[in-house]
Amino acid sequence: MLQDQADNFSLARRTTVVLCSFLLFFLTVLSQPAHSQTYKVIYNFTGQGSDGATPYGGPTLDNLGNLYGTTNLGGTFGSGSVYRLSPNGSSWKYTSLYSFRGVTDGAGPGYGTLAIGANRALFGTTESSGNFGTAFAICACPGREIQIHSFGSATDGAEPMSGIVLDSAGNFYGATLLGGANGNGSVYEAKRSGNTWTESVIYSFTSGSDAINPVATVSLDAQGNLYGTAPAGGAFGNGAVYKLSRSSSGWTESVIYSFQGGTDGANPVGGVILDKAGNLYGTTFDGGINGGGIIYKLSPSSTGWKFTVLYSFVGGYGGPYNKLTLSNGSLYGFTNSEGAYGLGSIFKLTPSNGTWTLTDLYDFPGGSEGGLPYGSVAVDNAGNVFGTAVVGGSNNQGIIFEITP
Repeated sequence: MLQDQADNFSLARRTTVVLCSFLLFFLTVLSQPAHSQTYKVIYNFTGQGSDGATPYGGPTLDNLGNLYGTTNLGGTFGSGSVYRLSPNGSSWKYTSLYSFRGVTDGAGPGYGTLAIGANRALFGTTESSGNFGTAFAICACPGREIQIHSFGSATDGAEPMSGIVLDSAGNFYGATLLGGANGNGSVYEAKRSGNTWTESVIYSFTSGSDAINPVATVSLDAQGNLYGTAPAGGAFGNGAVYKLSRSSSGWTESVIYSFQGGTDGANPVGGVILDKAGNLYGTTFDGGINGGGIIYKLSPSSTGWKFTVLYSFVGGYGGPYNKLTLSNGSLYGFTNSEGAYGLGSIFKLTPSNGTWTLTDLYDFPGGSEGGLPYGSVAVDNAGNVFGTAVVGGSNNQGIIFEITP
């Protein structure tokens, strides 16, 4: 049953991408979108040789300006890849770091960004193969992968869609879409001991008013508590934000907000991020004033959590699908299939005197410029924005882009 559920989920998603790719192959750009002078495709995936294809996950930026990421397909064996894109004068150098083989070591890295650990090792997850998805580490030297855990056995979680989060001790945490004791997904911990990790489920989602089937991975606060979202469940069935509180006796889960499906949004797929004050910021894929999703803030207080809608998208479908990025006080993100051409957009939300102003940085037109972004964006200190789109580009296999302010 677990295999059937996941196969149906993955097949539906990949069918959507194939159909969209077919349509985009015939798209022509009718006009350049606003601010097009700031937008540049810096890599076109080919899906040939060891090159990747279909980059669902967004890039991770290191302190040297290198970008690291994954592709869901492509690579030498067609099961996805890990790459590095390094600045090289006025251009970029692409390096394929690892190609997944499929059954033996995982297949199909999903929506998450890679985490950079000690000695520049890269950590992430694949949504399938192994038993039912894997957690992995890629060494700094190309070509070597360590499979840390294979999901899907007994009451273990299954199908980890969106990567992991590391703590300062090298332990990591994540969520699974399915599995756990009740089949509704789980949150897991992998404790490090030297160069090995031991995984255990710290919470299995139940039913009723609980959050269920989380897509996004968790976020970690300074006290070691975990926060996340699930697009289903909650008191009204429209998804919820949850917290896992750490104590000496273990973990306690609580739902801190249930979406009602109206102007407060619905289906929070993308997870949350935290600022230094402990506020949470997130998005919903649906709901809001016109069904196009929202950006929200949850602020802790002595009486609970205060929920505020910061912005409501006017598009009818296809709002934000992944985590926001916080940089210099502004929130950066994307819509999946809104924008001027219905193929997604990149935005910046800036606070000023108690209000928030949204700036549309780019609208994807399809064709060689790409479309349908799924992964979070990375922002450097100069305000340059980097991201991926899963279709389009010169080979119609997806792109990596840069937006320069």
